[in-house]
Amino acid sequence: MNRWTDLVHFDPCPGDIYRANSTPIYQTATFAQESMDAFGKYDYSRSGNPTRSVVESHVAKLEHGKYGYVFNSGMAALNTIFGLLKPGDHIIAGDDLYGGTHRLLSERLKPRGVDFTLVDTTNIVEVISAWKRETRLLLIETPSNPLQKITDIEALSHFTKEKGLLFVVDNTLLSSWLQNPLTLGADIVVHSATKHLAGHSDITAGVIILNDEAIAQKIAFIQNAEGSALTPFESWLLIRGLKTLGLRIERQQSVAHKVAQFLKSHECVKKIYYPGLPDHPGHDLHQKQAKGFGSIISFVTDSYEHARSVIEKTELFTISVSFGSLNSLISLPCNMSHASKRGCKESIPQNLIRLSIGIEDADDLIQDLDQALHQDIQKKKIRAVNL
Repeated sequence: MNRWTDLVHFDPCPGDIYRANSTPIYQTATFAQESMDAFGKYDYSRSGNPTRSVVESHVAKLEHGKYGYVFNSGMAALNTIFGLLKPGDHIIAGDDLYGGTHRLLSERLKPRGVDFTLVDTTNIVEVISAWKRETRLLLIETPSNPLQKITDIEALSHFTKEKGLLFVVDNTLLSSWLQNPLTLGADIVVHSATKHLAGHSDITAGVIILNDEAIAQKIAFIQNAEGSALTPFESWLLIRGLKTLGLRIERQQSVAHKVAQFLKSHECVKKIYYPGLPDHPGHDLHQKQAKGFGSIISFVTDSYEHARSVIEKTELFTISVSFGSLNSLISLPCNMSHASKRGCKESIPQNLIRLSIGIEDADDLIQDLDQALHQDIQKKKIRAVNL
């Protein structure tokens, strides 16, 4: 079926005798057994729940995968993947990662004996040079967060297969609507479903999708053993969010493209990061492996003080971490989502602003950004005249 149809056509309640059109919320911790020896499909919601099963099946289909698992956060999903490793193993990862991922690597995995090397994954030579006998996993974001670096998924898949590495792609920034890394050679796709997949800033959730049955069984075991699965109610909210994924993403990226074009020509913007602009270094590659450019825009002003002023002077943009919501958000990653990278060589520029574009009118957002960008400039001019 066409992907628009796939969003809303799925079995909402497998095996339910009442055939509800909206998936029932099986808000129960336990399920009755017929006898001591007769276990049904479900016995304890940590191990499995009908509502969760529906959303796990649905996210797998949308990502062109066979097995899907949903977790109580994106970090729980990532931590489950890293649970496949053992002390002495080594990870190669992108140098422009979400701050929480960097924190997990440096503060949790490294003390447990799992080492990592951060490289610019847009340069395959750097990736190859970072490989060693202990390397077991390659983790990338493309586009990366927040610098929007574009990595060639298919090219790296050849390298990982040659070396026998597990190839993990964090697809959060685009969602399964715009990019499907499994079809390009990735082994595992991970999402913070808190963002685009849920789309309403009302839950935290994580998703893992893959095709390998043996690895899927390990993922399921860790999920059950650690108790990190998504609850029934949040699973239902994620199902509801997925139904409008295409509508939201198409609207958001349409607005984002207009905002990006405005920012590119603005006198107060020193540099802009958005793959939808033709002069972005990864523009052509991104077009080859994705269906759209997304709704996240990063840009730098002339100073940290100006960046702070812009963020605090906007009226339609909510100052908030995260992205992918219906309403537009603005943040200063160095102080917020990527604060854990402060002091590292991969730290984010202090004057970099990240926008998450919502479904508002593009002209309203542009007008809001314009007045916020100019306020600090106007103050400086007034002070200069008074002097």
